Amino acid sequence: QVQLVESGGGLVQAGGSLRLSCAASRSIFSISAMGWYRQAPGKQRDFVAQITTRGSTNYADSVKGRFTISRDNAKNTVYLQMNSLKPEDTAVYYCHATLVGAWGQGTQVTVSS
Repeated sequence: QVQLVESGGGLVQAGGSLRLSCAASRSIFSISAMGWYRQAPGKQRDFVAQITTRGSTNYADSVKGRFTISRDNAKNTVYLQMNSLKPEDTAVYYCHATLVGAWGQGTQVTVSS
């Protein structure tokens, strides 16, 4: 099994930036795709971004051009750089390891207008 721990969330004004981190307990990026999801109160958990084992990325249309997913294999850490944040980006953000279906505990992102 793998444990995932997110960090970097917080309160930011619209138009600002945040960088989320997801630290994995072991080296898994060569065998498992990694993704970011988010969930607002009363809403379903939605896909945000994914990076495959080969390094290919894909994004939800709502964040394309504003968010960037990346990873540091040496640190077993995946990142989500969020720029030009909007109030509708407010949610708890979760890191996900596809191969084993592992989730982090989530980190709160709040964007004020």
